[in-house]
Amino acid sequence: MSTEKIDKDKTIEELRNIIRKKNVIINSTHDGLISVDEEGRIELFNDAAENMFALDRKEVLNEKVEEVIPNTRLHIVLKNGESELNQIQKTHETTIITNRVPVKDKEKNIIGAVAVFRDITEVKNLAEEITNLREIRIMLEAIINSTQDAISVVDEDGVGILINPAYTRLTGLTEEDIIGKPANVDIAEGQSMHYKVLETEEPVKGVRMKVGPNKKDVIVDAAPIKVDGELKGSVAVAHDVSEIKKLTEELDQAKQIIRQINAKYSFQDIVGESETMQAVINQAEKASRTPITVLLRGESGTGKELFAHAIHNHSERSKQKFVRVNCSALADNILESELFGYTEGAFTGAKKGGKKGLFEEADQGTIFLDEIGKISLNLQSKLLRVIQEKEILRVGGTRPIDIDVRIIVATNINLEEAIQRGDFREDLYYRLNVFPIFVPPLRERKEDIPFLIHHIITKFNQEYGRSVQGCSKEAIHYLKEYEWPGNVRELENIIGRAMINLGLNEDIIKKEHIPDITGENDDQGRVISQPDSYSLNNNSLKEIVKRTEKEVIKKALKETNGNRKEAAEILGIAVRSLYYKMNQYDIN
Repeated sequence: MSTEKIDKDKTIEELRNIIRKKNVIINSTHDGLISVDEEGRIELFNDAAENMFALDRKEVLNEKVEEVIPNTRLHIVLKNGESELNQIQKTHETTIITNRVPVKDKEKNIIGAVAVFRDITEVKNLAEEITNLREIRIMLEAIINSTQDAISVVDEDGVGILINPAYTRLTGLTEEDIIGKPANVDIAEGQSMHYKVLETEEPVKGVRMKVGPNKKDVIVDAAPIKVDGELKGSVAVAHDVSEIKKLTEELDQAKQIIRQINAKYSFQDIVGESETMQAVINQAEKASRTPITVLLRGESGTGKELFAHAIHNHSERSKQKFVRVNCSALADNILESELFGYTEGAFTGAKKGGKKGLFEEADQGTIFLDEIGKISLNLQSKLLRVIQEKEILRVGGTRPIDIDVRIIVATNINLEEAIQRGDFREDLYYRLNVFPIFVPPLRERKEDIPFLIHHIITKFNQEYGRSVQGCSKEAIHYLKEYEWPGNVRELENIIGRAMINLGLNEDIIKKEHIPDITGENDDQGRVISQPDSYSLNNNSLKEIVKRTEKEVIKKALKETNGNRKEAAEILGIAVRSLYYKMNQYDIN
């Protein structure tokens, strides 16, 4: 073989190696590459181009570029000889940025065109993610800076990296004092919870300490900051103890005021469709439109207090205070100081500066005096003065205080009989009995029982977490047969117990669920049986009632082993009333 032949073969092999190397380089690049000849036919289509356009190189080589890639502009660049740089182009499933340039020979003749492009979908997504992160960061900073809680943040080394304006207001320390400084730089007394959290990687709550130059008393909660399970720092929230004390005191005061001055019920809350009850409601509505004194009369458990609330809420004084007083729940001397207040030094233990009474608290509003028939004659005379003169005199005081109070009173005793016994002032009776409203007992409006049952079930469903739907007709009929000496309060007790007797899958109260309301043996002692008959020989209704009341009281005392408080609860009366009746009937 001639030397010339060998040199030629060697040159061809070298050229092949150069071409192979060039192809490897072209196909290894992350950028896509397409070139076309002077006729616009594809002569180069690398691997990256295949992936981005989802095309096979073998199928596109030597094809017109505009037929293979519809949105290409290489044929236009080939025609006008002008480069197109940094152009956005949509491909199969990606977005690319491309540079298209013409290829010219030495004589400046266009002999082809080349496009070099890069998938920017990831870059675009990353840019959007960075933008979103920036917006989130701005939002988080705004939230942290606008919150009223004092927040401080340290990194994993316990170096301060963030505080908010509330922190500065609380501690007096600025970013210059905290950022880049150790976590304990703000501690005046106590240990930094940041360090504890970084050490244990566990949150801490309710730690009391003092911070800042003024030694502000605070309660601190702190928690670790973890990213993908890795500890990155600690965040703490400090609460001003003095503010907590203030809010607690205000809450206690508000609760006390609400207990005394909040009228909760309106006429819509009074359940009664019977003609008797509708007449009473209409009468109460008329009374509410005047400032007249109202006397609510009726047996215990009939709902007199509901009417007092409703009358106030329907009156012109509805925006003012509603003060409720149970006159039988307090001893005379305590009740007097509560109603009329007292001056400083009026008695041992009197508060410095004295105390306003409930009549003063109710000024411009309404005061509801429940169990008015149980107050002493001494208090009756003072109440008469309030009604007549519209002024009160504090215990130990000498200066009358003018008041403007609407008075509603209630009683379950026969005031006329109390007057005959000398237990109630006749002149006070006439002052109170200006607008009497008799709330009927349940036995006189039994047609209301189904409506009351529905109302009671709704109430107890919420309290007990049940979903009872109602009562069977047989159960309602059974309940209507009873005389209900305890009135609505007793019905509420019976329905509540019946709901407890229901199985978890039962939602209708049936007769068998209702506790015995006719027999002697009541499992809780709250319902006493009614005698089937009485001998009327020489016995008036009044005498029969007294005899029955005496026997019921004796039974209640026996069942509670003489515990008067428990007996009073069973009977649904005040302890003071029980003592009075025991004395009246000579029960030891």
